[in-house]
Amino acid sequence: MTTTKPPSLNSPLLRFEDFSISFGSGRREKFAVNHLDLEIGIGERLALVGESGSGKTLTALAPLRLEPEGAKVSGRILWNAQRDNRSPVDLLSLPSSDIRQIRGRQIAMVFQEPMTALNPLFTVGNQIVEAVQIYQPLISKDDCISAAIDLLQKTGIPEPERRFHSYPHQLSGGQRQRAMIAMALACKPRLLIADEPTTALDVSLRLQILDLLKELQEESKDHGGMAILLITHDLNLVKHFAQRVAVLNQGRLMEVGPTSQVFNHPTDPYTKSLINSEPVRNLAPVLPLAPVLLKTKALSVSYPGTESTSWFKKPPRHQVLRKVGFELKQGQTIGVIGESGSGKTTLGMAVLGLLGDSAAQILGEVEVLGQDWQKLKPVQRRSMRSSLQVIFQDPFGSLSPRMNVMQIISEGLDVHFPDLSQAQRESRVLDILREVGIDRSALTRYPHEFSGGQRQRIAIARALILKPQILVLDEPTSALDVSIQKQVLALLSELQKKYNLAYLMISHDLAVIRAMSHEIMVLKEGRVVEFGETETLIKHPRQIYTRELFEAAELS
Repeated sequence: MTTTKPPSLNSPLLRFEDFSISFGSGRREKFAVNHLDLEIGIGERLALVGESGSGKTLTALAPLRLEPEGAKVSGRILWNAQRDNRSPVDLLSLPSSDIRQIRGRQIAMVFQEPMTALNPLFTVGNQIVEAVQIYQPLISKDDCISAAIDLLQKTGIPEPERRFHSYPHQLSGGQRQRAMIAMALACKPRLLIADEPTTALDVSLRLQILDLLKELQEESKDHGGMAILLITHDLNLVKHFAQRVAVLNQGRLMEVGPTSQVFNHPTDPYTKSLINSEPVRNLAPVLPLAPVLLKTKALSVSYPGTESTSWFKKPPRHQVLRKVGFELKQGQTIGVIGESGSGKTTLGMAVLGLLGDSAAQILGEVEVLGQDWQKLKPVQRRSMRSSLQVIFQDPFGSLSPRMNVMQIISEGLDVHFPDLSQAQRESRVLDILREVGIDRSALTRYPHEFSGGQRQRIAIARALILKPQILVLDEPTSALDVSIQKQVLALLSELQKKYNLAYLMISHDLAVIRAMSHEIMVLKEGRVVEFGETETLIKHPRQIYTRELFEAAELS
């Protein structure tokens, strides 16, 4: 391990000394965090990076004593938030009553998924008011409301007076995350722990959230300066945000130092592999006479409106897609990008024919393998589904927890190839498992027994066993670590070459789109604002919106 403390590092605010978290006992004891020594300076921005299972989140939860039940904690976590010269306190030795006084008031946390962290039964404003009352119990209710609205305004939420009365589900993902930050800052903490605060956001929103944290940290200098501990696996954001970086691997600290030094001159082999995990572009060219497998023409999708301008008129319909047209050829990948609400996922669901039973109104044409998808009878469409498959964003959510791997992968065979014998079905399952790099011993195991990357490989196998010609990939790697992401993308690229597959890839990760796509379609508010060959579009975007997306991802 290489440890470098920059000369500018302020006095330690929080220090982990020989800190460990383990589960089990005796020979079965496993260390999730192993003898960690790390400190965060007053007013510093420190990023803690590493793959899933490296111990990042457990480390972040420990100062608030929120470690899981059954965890054994040892070592010391020294907290020095005093404004005088008193000695630091060990958070691990404090009683629960004292820890409760520190939570929120001195150490606050922003969680990864605000929709689960915010109470759906209360308005966003009331939840912030509650936090303000904890910090200032003597001020009036009206003053608390004013303070909450001021926090919403500071965090960049438009129309803060109106949004004060909104429930979490009525806000966008970026607005919910801003509301979480407002709540965390209500008590003016000395340390803000942000655990993957931007994972579910588009790249432009990610930068906005981190720029917001920087601004709020700068404002906090009036009351001593707030330190920020950022937990993330997005290395581009780390370069943009952090002053120092600490790298964890399987609970051990591998390297820590100034951001520029760690990224430009990493000394540990694991750090080098993590930094070099960017997806690699390795595409076969599309043949000039390749047939068109999927085609849309003037495809529009709308939903019933909710806000009427008159008692006597129906509210106008909400347009999600507006006259989208494209052609996807055999062996080609079209990448679909755009911010949240641009219509990316709706486009994928419309192509798959999964919007027909909803309140959606679908206009225009979708042509699959030369057939008008919209006009096919249910029986005809069902028989063609083997040619058009989908791989979803979250493999854990898309795989049934009650089915083992054999049952999951062979389920499609039962529907589309019912005449196969048991031996033939098992043979096909084993063949496709070999294709995706999963051992035959996995057949009797269940999804929870696999890592995220392995689960996504199982999802790929489930789709490929039906020998499709078209795959819709809806954020297929966003839930994976960068190194696992690179492996899955390499697998998808090799499978495309081998079977001449056509991919419609939906993603907000522009590095993934650049590595995998022959052409890029840019969506904004349901419209195609730009469409073209990948490298040409990245180097010479015509629209300001496209240019801003690429600049935010540091691609242009």
